[in-house]
Amino acid sequence: MKVLIIEDEIPARQILIKLIGKYFPDFQIAGTLDSVHAAGKWLADNPSPDLIFMDVELSDGKCFGLFDKADITCPVIVTTAYEQYALDAFKAKCIDYLMKPIEPEAFRMSVERCLQLFRSGESTPSVDIKRYTKVSYKHHFTIRIGSQIIILDVNDIAYFYSNDKSTYIVTRDGREHMTDEPLVSIENEVDPIRFYKLSRKCIVSMQSIYTISKYFNSRLKVTVSPGNIEPVIVPRERVQSFLEWLEGA
Repeated sequence: MKVLIIEDEIPARQILIKLIGKYFPDFQIAGTLDSVHAAGKWLADNPSPDLIFMDVELSDGKCFGLFDKADITCPVIVTTAYEQYALDAFKAKCIDYLMKPIEPEAFRMSVERCLQLFRSGESTPSVDIKRYTKVSYKHHFTIRIGSQIIILDVNDIAYFYSNDKSTYIVTRDGREHMTDEPLVSIENEVDPIRFYKLSRKCIVSMQSIYTISKYFNSRLKVTVSPGNIEPVIVPRERVQSFLEWLEGA
């Protein structure tokens, strides 16, 4: 299967190439392009690929303009850090809509779905818009202290962290509040554009990252503000997606 990658961010492009090599080593990368213009020219001058990975915001505009410039007949998987383009992907009849940072399992399942279409001979289905238009994230968290209920606006939250089997919410003014919710639940309740899970023990907001420095064994050390906790070490396997999140957030 020949795959075309249309992505203007080098780290994101490298992630796609790495995931393809890991899960689908028999695939061939037909080309990597970074703009609507370059992609249109490539599609006009070359045989159609079997699958296209396409970022939304390219160096010279949004990718959906490409559908007006070229006759795209193969399945297209959209990759983006933004939810608001799901309707455009639906109209363009893209096969799937992967949110950045791309989770390996979501990537694998998306491509497997494409392969099933080839095996069955079905036409390319449009993306399931319901998966994205109904997504909502928490605007606040409630904390119970005895008979008192405290409401924490998500805009005031610096980060979440766990310690000794307990989970805490730290606000921008440095106050800590214990919550009954585990980090694994909170991760799915906060907007991934605004919050990132640095490690198994910390989910941080973009505004609360104070410093980032290299750490041994290809890891990163992140200092957060307010400094209620020690610097967080980002595991090597999450470094690339973390850097991509920083660029796209």
